[in-house]
This record gives sequence, C-alpha cells and structure tokens, in this order.
Amino acid sequence: MSRRPLRVLAAASVATAAVLATGGGTASAHVRVSSADAAPGGFGEMTFRVPNESDTASTVSLRVQVPATTPLASVSVKPVPGWTATTTTGPIDPPVEVHGSEVTEAVTEIVWTADAGAGIAPGQYQTFSISAGPIPEVDAITFPTIQTYDDGMEQAWIEPTVEGEEEPESPAPVLALTGDGADAHGGDADGPTVSEAASASDTSASDDSGDSGLAGAALAVGIAGLVAGLAGLGLGLAARRRAG
Repeated sequence: MSRRPLRVLAAASVATAAVLATGGGTASAHVRVSSADAAPGGFGEMTFRVPNESDTASTVSLRVQVPATTPLASVSVKPVPGWTATTTTGPIDPPVEVHGSEVTEAVTEIVWTADAGAGIAPGQYQTFSISAGPIPEVDAITFPTIQTYDDGMEQAWIEPTVEGEEEPESPAPVLALTGDGADAHGGDADGPTVSEAASASDTSASDDSGDSGLAGAALAVGIAGLVAGLAGLGLGLAARRRAG
C-alpha cells in the first residue's frame, strides 16, 4: 500500500473525530439548563450553560424568564466573577399552589450582566447557577432566555420543544424534573438514619474484615512460596557442588 492512501485515511479519521467531538453541528451550542438534585416539591441547584456562538462579539447579558405557571418563590443566585446578577419579583395572578402552599408572588426574571471586559468571548462558554424552590409538581420547567452580545445582537432562545418533533432552531432551555420531592429536601438529603448508619457501619466492618482476611491469606501464600523457592535454590546449588 502506498503512503498516500494512508495519509488520506488518517485525515478522514481526524475529521470524523472532530465532528463527533463537536456533536455534529451547532445544536450542541444552544443554551441549556441542567440540575443534579432538582425534584418536584423541593429545592435544587439549576445551572445554565451559555456558549458564545458569535465569531466576533462577546456575550454580555443573559436574561432568563420564569413562567408564572411554574413559579419559583425563592431564588438565590450563585456569584460569577465579573458578572452582576439581579432578580425581578412579581405577583402570580391567579395564585398557584406549590407543594401544598399558595404562591402569590414569585421570581419572574433573572438577569446576569457582564462587567466591562468580562463577557463571554468567542470560542468560550460560561455557567450561571441558581438555587431555587419550592419546585412545582410538574415534569419539566421551560426557561425562555435572551442572550445579548456586545455588538447589539440578541439571540432569543424561546421556541418550545414539542415531544415527538425535531428540536427547533432556537429552543428555550428545558429542565426535566425527576425523582421525588421528599427526597429532594428530606430523607437521604438530610443524611442516613441511626439504623441505616449502624447497618452501613456493620457492612463496612464486615467488608473490612473480609478484605483483611483475604490480604492475610495472600501474604501467607506469598511467604510460603518464597520459602519454597529459596529451599529449591539451595538444593540446586548443593547438587551442583556434589556433581563438581
């Protein structure tokens, strides 16, 4: 085989790897929201991942809206160096019941604004997190979002995603909610009970005992093997001396 086909094959492999790494297109560059602990009825941390899709401008503002149909009565914002966050609170009319309580006022909008020179530059991304709740008893929360660049361009991530259909060009970030609200703010979240801790301790002690026994047995076998080997070596040397 000549070297040229090999070089062509190598180039094709690199190109394929690059496409896979980027997710195959710009869809992976959309503004997304995710959470590791958010569940209906509890509190959770929600993180917005914001990539810069411009080749020449920096992202200097992110405006996230919270629909009144899925209100968040309490919102705390995680500080981001170089950015200032503000929240807007408004009335919920008609009131919405969340986890057994009537919500008449909630956060309607969260805005992050970059300080001078601190925007998201081309080729970069930033994450913005909030701790919010109580989370409504729903399967998902949609957060219409506006991303603003320093050249005046605005990207509206507001199109709804319909199940069974292709993702729209500018989808609004959607947070899928899983788990049980009780688990979000009680139970495991507060640590194990005394009996659970004792059980875990017994299991750990048993495992440690088993591991120690296995380690001791392995050490004994190793020492026996070493002794046998040395004995064999001695017998071999003695035989060679007698033969000489």
